[in-house]
Amino acid sequence: MTTQDSDFDAVVVGAGISGLYAVYKLRERGMRVHGFESAEGVGGTWYHNRYPGARCDVESIDYSYSFDEELQQEWTWSERFASQEEILRYLDHVADRHDLRSAYDFLTRVSSAVYDENTARWTIATDTGRTVHARFLILATGVLSATNKPDIAGRDTFAGKTFHTGEWPHEPVDFAGKRVGVIGTGSSGIQSIPVIAEQAQQVFVFQRSPNYSIPAGNRPLTDELIAQVKANYAERRRLSMSSGGGTPNSAYPKGALEVDAAERTRVYDEWWQRGGYLFAKAFPDQTVSLAANDTAREYVEAKIREMVEDPDVAEQLIPTDHPIGTKRIVTDSGYFESFNRDNVTLVNLRRTPISEITETGVRTADTSYDLDILVFATGFDAMTGSLSRIDIRGRGGRELRDEWAAGPRTYLGLAVAGFPNMFILAGAGSPSVLANMVLMAEQHVDWISNCLDYLDEHDLATIEATERSVDEWVAECNEKAAATLFPTADSWYMGANIPGKPRVFMPYIGGFGNYNKICAEIADVGYKGFELR
Repeated sequence: MTTQDSDFDAVVVGAGISGLYAVYKLRERGMRVHGFESAEGVGGTWYHNRYPGARCDVESIDYSYSFDEELQQEWTWSERFASQEEILRYLDHVADRHDLRSAYDFLTRVSSAVYDENTARWTIATDTGRTVHARFLILATGVLSATNKPDIAGRDTFAGKTFHTGEWPHEPVDFAGKRVGVIGTGSSGIQSIPVIAEQAQQVFVFQRSPNYSIPAGNRPLTDELIAQVKANYAERRRLSMSSGGGTPNSAYPKGALEVDAAERTRVYDEWWQRGGYLFAKAFPDQTVSLAANDTAREYVEAKIREMVEDPDVAEQLIPTDHPIGTKRIVTDSGYFESFNRDNVTLVNLRRTPISEITETGVRTADTSYDLDILVFATGFDAMTGSLSRIDIRGRGGRELRDEWAAGPRTYLGLAVAGFPNMFILAGAGSPSVLANMVLMAEQHVDWISNCLDYLDEHDLATIEATERSVDEWVAECNEKAAATLFPTADSWYMGANIPGKPRVFMPYIGGFGNYNKICAEIADVGYKGFELR
């Protein structure tokens, strides 16, 4: 395949976990596949998010591909929760092992993708001037890749060094002797603050909304555990594929209020020791019943008060605006204890909002903070942001941005009415970030591959979701979300962190295993809800 080739069976946009597997699987089908990636290398979110303390909140032995059994047996993870460096090293290894880089143009951003009804092909244009054509368009653009930098007055006037956790430089940042401001206390802020505090002269944490975070309990993996996992990987994956979240964990069999206080505390102690976001899954009704949720909230709040020495600071670090688990619980290493350090100061923006960013630092309603380094830990335009930055046009010139103006509208999260032969991987309308994203990617790509087999066997050229199936799936997603506490939180699941973005709960919350069954049933009856031509 030369750089002059312009006609392919499929184009894959993105070289993260989903995109890499899509290239592998479609090549295995004998297809001519080309990929585009805006970064210089593979890895997606793990290429960009190199901030101090960056770590996955899904156990490493589960946050890994299952499609290559030899890879599963040969690769050995060093820690329970892998660091960004180790995950990127793993993805680099997978790309090399299966020669996946050769499919990609790197440092190339897709600017537009336009469907031609006459030829039933997509025309994909890039910012480097290259244009290609393909029968299928696979959008593996990621759900946490479009960085969000809030529009604060004077934001670009700061004379010191500025960083965004989602666009971290590849060379180490030296915090020694520096006065550092961190804006944001979501996952990247909570993970980076303890590491920065160990080096910096002073750290000012600018917090608007506190978040629940639970210690990771991270540790090296023992040889015995690794051997046990590798010997039973097939069963571990089977349990994961049928589970609610894509990992082999299941909630306590009774509701939180169906047991006495002693047993409830015992269960919470057990899940606290498991670490991180899994705590939200201790009891099956934790994110459904507010009364059940209160028991989890009270347990964690007591833990925070134990970890933070100053009672006033502890209270400011405890969320009051959402039930626990309705924003993703962060997995941390020493976050709350950081506020016991003399060089860490909490700035509560609810009490004293930021007035402006100045040449010398940050000015709030009552104080000016002089800084050498300013870190924006302000997250992403999640789920849909990376797609909205591409001009995608389907039948009749309809624009995806317009179709999704009131929120994302998909069938199964995979397809959009009016956009034939276009598939979206692990995005809105699928379990997405509520599940293990590696197995989520494999499930989507395998389903697409089987779908393409079906098209070939039946001499069909195109597949497109119907308007009715999209309407029904959106309604089902909304109905399932409304039966939980999730929509009560101003979370990035809802798009609430982006001004002007519609408030819609974007993932499918019915469970990974249930979703897998639905997708399989639709395929088994000839792709119900799709129009095949």
